[in-house]
Amino acid sequence: MRLRCAVLDDFQRVATEVVDWSPVADEVEVVSFDTHLDGEDALAAALADFDIVVTLRERVPFPGSLIARLPRLKLLVASGMRNSVIDYAAAEEHGVTVCGTSSSSTPPVELTWALLLGLARGLVEESNSLRSGGPWQSTVGADLHGRRLGLLGLGKIGSRVARIGLAFGMRVSAWSQNLTEERTAEIGVELAPSLEDLLVSSDFVSVHLALSDRSRGLLGPGELALLKPTAYLINTSRAAIVDQEALLAALHEGRIAGAGVDVFDIEPLPADHPMRTAPRLLATPHLGYVSQANYTTYYGQAVEDIRAFLAGAPVRRLP
Repeated sequence: MRLRCAVLDDFQRVATEVVDWSPVADEVEVVSFDTHLDGEDALAAALADFDIVVTLRERVPFPGSLIARLPRLKLLVASGMRNSVIDYAAAEEHGVTVCGTSSSSTPPVELTWALLLGLARGLVEESNSLRSGGPWQSTVGADLHGRRLGLLGLGKIGSRVARIGLAFGMRVSAWSQNLTEERTAEIGVELAPSLEDLLVSSDFVSVHLALSDRSRGLLGPGELALLKPTAYLINTSRAAIVDQEALLAALHEGRIAGAGVDVFDIEPLPADHPMRTAPRLLATPHLGYVSQANYTTYYGQAVEDIRAFLAGAPVRRLP
């Protein structure tokens, strides 16, 4: 009998199309799930008959309690080489090999700028008005040239966002807890003296930090209150870095000009989630990693992981 492989959250139904699964087809039957399995009971029931599971990002937690309910599971493949929602100790205890893939080949730099530009020029509102026969011009765009872009984080993603801001003629500053003048000078941006200084002085603030105990809730009610009423906040990093209730309050009360968000505290968002109806919000359903190149990498290397596992020599093992 062939082993059974479940591919989770294949919303676009492309997992078996973007790459060639034939190298494992003789030994593995692949079944993709195009709807999200929400909750441990649903996951345990749906995955009970699978030997292999391929999961995207950190959307589906695999705690020890779930792993214990999947007696057939032998291989768990996660996209990326870091995953905080898998209980690795439990996986080892239950004989489950965990493997990863290369990280995003196209990180959410482009989506960051899509959200920022969309907000600055009111693209969604103006497009909807044009298509529905509404007013001809109803917003006044926010200029980028000469304005200050404040970056939380200046790593692989933040530095690329910074260079694009400089190309637009923006003044770019950055802050993180360990950021140095040497690093900012290397990129050609300013080092903000403090988080508070960056928030007070910036016209656009974009979050590019990894989620950790230090960054969780970094932008709370007090920090968001420091933003200018004309400022925009962009978050394509992790939802938990920004206090979600505080952000919703700032948007509803008009204390900031707007926010562009690609990450949420619950994913997929429930139909009645307040983020779906918040004013001044340009939101996308976690599209930062959803691209042809990334899917080719993720699923292509998932096939490689499965093939190596079947050969008894697993590759890219986590953690």
